[in-house]
Amino acid sequence: MKYLALLRGINVGGNNIIKMVDLKLCFEELGYTEVTTYIQSGNVLFSSKSRSINKIVADLQSALSKRFNYNSQVVALNKTQFAQVMTGVPSGYGTKPDTFRYDVIFVKAPLTANKALRELPMKAGVDNATAGKHALYFWRVKGKESQSNLSKIVQLKLYKQVTIRNWNTTSKLWELMNAER
Repeated sequence: MKYLALLRGINVGGNNIIKMVDLKLCFEELGYTEVTTYIQSGNVLFSSKSRSINKIVADLQSALSKRFNYNSQVVALNKTQFAQVMTGVPSGYGTKPDTFRYDVIFVKAPLTANKALRELPMKAGVDNATAGKHALYFWRVKGKESQSNLSKIVQLKLYKQVTIRNWNTTSKLWELMNAER
């Protein structure tokens, strides 16, 4: 089965620097196959015989924490779950890149997108969000990013249970997941 692992907090602001070749090797040493990384922000596509997301997340977090000496947090989705993210996109989402900046906020179980949406402060006239199955679809007015409340997410308890990817990255990951490897 194909999976997507989204690693939280690597290669950001000079912290938790991990080379993609080393990251790929770590996944392969765990027995995962068809391992592909995309850009430097902790996006890994792979295949596994295991069908347990919980086991995959536990194994990855343990191995990554030991190997790279940081508190690893991973959001993992199988292909079916990722398809739910991609088909659950609100109407018009991602279609006005000159007007809005689009981000997908992936949630780590047991947090749900609905609960995250209730806790996320929104700036009227700037921020918009809709909860999906495994993620929040967030968009904010371009040119008003500094007024957005998205930056306040770091102060919230839920922050350690989410990881954010922009819409272009999310779309590319979906394309890669569906490509033959």
